[in-house]
Amino acid sequence: MTLPLETDGRIAVAMSGGVDSAVAAALLARQGLPVVGITLRIWPSLRPTDPAQRFDSCCSPGSVEDARSVAQALGIPHYVLNYEAEFDREVIQYFTQAYLNGETPNPCVPCNSRLKFGSLLSRARGWGATRVATGHYGRVDRDPVTGRHRLRRAADPRKDQSYFLYGLTQDQLAACLFPVGHLEKAETRTIARELGLAVAEKPDSQEICFVPRDYRAYLRERAGAAIRPGVIRDTGGTAHGRHAGVAFYTVGQRRGLGIGSPQPLYVIDLDPATNEVIVGEDRELWTREVEVDRVNLIAVERLDAPQRVLAKIRYAHTPAPATAFPLAGDRVRLAFDDAQRAVAPGQAAVFYDANDPELVVGGGTILRQCKISH
Repeated sequence: MTLPLETDGRIAVAMSGGVDSAVAAALLARQGLPVVGITLRIWPSLRPTDPAQRFDSCCSPGSVEDARSVAQALGIPHYVLNYEAEFDREVIQYFTQAYLNGETPNPCVPCNSRLKFGSLLSRARGWGATRVATGHYGRVDRDPVTGRHRLRRAADPRKDQSYFLYGLTQDQLAACLFPVGHLEKAETRTIARELGLAVAEKPDSQEICFVPRDYRAYLRERAGAAIRPGVIRDTGGTAHGRHAGVAFYTVGQRRGLGIGSPQPLYVIDLDPATNEVIVGEDRELWTREVEVDRVNLIAVERLDAPQRVLAKIRYAHTPAPATAFPLAGDRVRLAFDDAQRAVAPGQAAVFYDANDPELVVGGGTILRQCKISH
């Protein structure tokens, strides 16, 4: 399988130690392209305090060794870069502060835009590399009319990661490569087996890469002094009990509230200013309008008029029909045709072209919502 690729310099492949990035490197290397493997070392301060905990994600020492062994098998150079401080600054601090602010963050978004295709791309260019490749499932092409670089969903809809890549700029998209984006996941593993790569059967990471098990335990260790218990109130102002800290809850949560009620109650809102968790009935979780901040547009330079889109409000969400209305600055208002449940501030809202559902128009961070009865 040959990728349609022109390059006038080396390609830096971000190798996490997993099968996807391993096959990405292999597909490029077996075309005779000048490939160098790069692994970002972010794990020293992230080892779990409990030695019994498994920590085999993409930032573990074991995964660094897996990446090195793959590079050796492919016959390509491999380097490990110390990214501990940058990862802490750009990803972990964002993750921690978002929860303290009553938001539900998505750390993969800044990791991609600021580190893998931000800092790493800049450093790679300093070594003469012109591209950075990863094992992400997504596709990039170029609009023949406007010349803009476009982001598209992967060929395998079950593994598509375009949702996490919406923050990439035109410069970054021009320099990025997703060699496995046109493959089904099963095909990726087949290629790894054919090449005899040791990671061929390595399971996919399912959790936040730098949180060994429970994100709440991690937050206690990271920012325990800033987390304070407070009152749980319903939307009418009645107190129902106490919470352990706003950072430990998310919109839509039902379990773990520790309160009794004739009707099931869910987290409706989080108010860090008053340190209160607001609960309500299911009907209070629904909204038709969502405001999105810090929007990055990909398919178009700007929104001059309302545009029909299919919008995702979380990774596992089925894109829903909506209209994107441009607002001042870098904000967009999404008006959904049908009410959406449990829209969480801090999560990414990514919108796709209604006429070309594979095409990412853009995305941003959910800012607030106007809930309605359902």
